[in-house]
Amino acid sequence: MAKVFEDYFSEFQTDMVSICMAYVENVADKIYIHCSYEAGVISSNYFYCINGQVKKKHKINECGSIQYDVSPARQEKVLDILIEDIKKIKNLCEEYKREMPTEMKLIYDVQTRKFNAEYSYELMYSNNPVKTADDIAYEWLEEVKKVIESCA
Repeated sequence: MAKVFEDYFSEFQTDMVSICMAYVENVADKIYIHCSYEAGVISSNYFYCINGQVKKKHKINECGSIQYDVSPARQEKVLDILIEDIKKIKNLCEEYKREMPTEMKLIYDVQTRKFNAEYSYELMYSNNPVKTADDIAYEWLEEVKKVIESCA
């Protein structure tokens, strides 16, 4: 059977999860990936829940005994792949005449292998004089932190 739009879209998201999973050497509770495409600006960020702690990608060594390679070069390599996948999704949306989400929040639960995605088509920052794509990603991180901490 021929692949359809959703198959390709899922493949790109799976690739995003895979590279973020490799960054933590397959050891995390959850992976959070923020993707943004707004006003021609492509942005992405990622963070983790490890041992019940929500941490930015460069702070994950604070979560326990495992020491990850969090070098800037390695972080940038992951971001480069995420950006490339967003570009592929943008091209896919154009090819299939679908609207490109302005924001994608991807969550992968490593323990249950469940994947959840939230998509927005509203402007998140380009219509705001002070917010950037990074601000939106960090706001989401703070929201996740509050939820995780309230459950602890």
